[in-house]
Amino acid sequence: MIQIIQKISYPVFRIISEVANSLGLQTYVVGGYVRDAFLGRPSKDIDIVVVGDGLKLAAAVAKAIGKHTEAKFYGQFGTAMIRHKGLEIEFVGARKESYKLYSRKPEVRPGSLSDDLNRRDFTINAMAVSLNEKSFGELIDPFDGQHDLENKLLKTPLDADITYSDDPLRMMRAVRFASQLNFRIDPDSFEAIKRNKNRLKIVSPERITDELNKIILSKKPSVGFKLLFDSGLLQVFFPQFANLQGVEVVNGKGHKDNFYHTLEVLDNLAANTDDLWLRWAALLHDIAKPATKRFEAKQGWTFHGHEFRGAKMVPGIFKQLKLPLGEKMKFVQKLVLLHLRPIVLAQEIVTDSAVRRLLFDAGDDIDALMQLCDADITSKNEYKVKKYRENFQLVRRKLQEIEAKDKIRNWQPPVNGQVIMEVFGLKPGKEVGIIKLAIREAVLDGLIGNNFEEAYAYMKTVAKPLGLKVVREVENPQQVEILPLPSENNSDSES
Repeated sequence: MIQIIQKISYPVFRIISEVANSLGLQTYVVGGYVRDAFLGRPSKDIDIVVVGDGLKLAAAVAKAIGKHTEAKFYGQFGTAMIRHKGLEIEFVGARKESYKLYSRKPEVRPGSLSDDLNRRDFTINAMAVSLNEKSFGELIDPFDGQHDLENKLLKTPLDADITYSDDPLRMMRAVRFASQLNFRIDPDSFEAIKRNKNRLKIVSPERITDELNKIILSKKPSVGFKLLFDSGLLQVFFPQFANLQGVEVVNGKGHKDNFYHTLEVLDNLAANTDDLWLRWAALLHDIAKPATKRFEAKQGWTFHGHEFRGAKMVPGIFKQLKLPLGEKMKFVQKLVLLHLRPIVLAQEIVTDSAVRRLLFDAGDDIDALMQLCDADITSKNEYKVKKYRENFQLVRRKLQEIEAKDKIRNWQPPVNGQVIMEVFGLKPGKEVGIIKLAIREAVLDGLIGNNFEEAYAYMKTVAKPLGLKVVREVENPQQVEILPLPSENNSDSES
């Protein structure tokens, strides 16, 4: 209780209390802010429930606070938001709700504080603290949420089947809280999730993915994903990932369970980065293994080309889950495509040309790729892991050396398409692309140096079999007039 009193001693709570008292409105802090106060977690989001007109109280509070306050009113929803000194304070009238079978949007009517707490998802979120003058700081805890907090238990205030059926997103929230807070879901409540899992289909993908991203960003995401799988929720909204689970055995040979391997990689990565999209890359790096799985008599189980197939699957998964389809998706797709390359290098003799190609293909994402690959080194064989990690350090050193020497990251060949067109009197077309590609490959393979002179000489040797003749010598790229880039319809996409 001392913690609660301290948390509501901020000046803004006294202002809300005084204004509410002057208007004769019963007012309470509810939900997540109260829960986090008990847990000692910092929170900037404050939910205020008013028995009466929440908009009226919000307007009066905004006026009383005065400066440095932003207030927004949403009359159609009966809510208001005040932003003040880093806090986001939402005001709403106490309400009771009823639901229709095929919608999670409730019919709302004014209600009492008791009605409002009854409609909450979990007992730990169904606590309130009074801001009223005569009972300021008093805890209202009708479902013993404080006891469930102490026992790290997630229970619904009322019948779990009704709670989850009314608003199926609460099932995702149960898993998310379990993952974020390291709580257990009450066994009866978990069975209710299993029974109601298909109700999740009435929830929009955006809302599901919002909860999923919070699970991915939790300290140990595997906790949430195992609950999603065991409850059947994962199979409803993300079957591609659920399909990774399982081990098949042929002639006494089995492959590793790629579901649990992926979760191990994700946890490894989560220990070192909060980057959501890098974590998504970990989640999807082996997504195509079920589709590429083959058993071969001599080799055993293989997953040839799963990185290529997986990269092709990424846009469809992002579209399905309503994730952003721009640069974030391309970043994940690139890492899925390249995730085997550093690991293969760590198994073999590391050549300069292989490192150059990796640097060129990864560009600015090379550091993220190396983080992913480092997390992907998983084995119960400690000697094997130790050997991989030692070899991986060699790859890292080679990357640094080649980058320092050749500046390959986001590199462009020293002879560009404009020079090629000028020297041979060409217009944008196939020949320009062939020559430019040949120069790039020669530099990456170490056949020629990464400089204009060697690339220019090599250009002429490549041009001869194409029947091209020099019409003008160019001593350096600065001599060439910068021409407009060819249109998208032009066949030479390389120039």
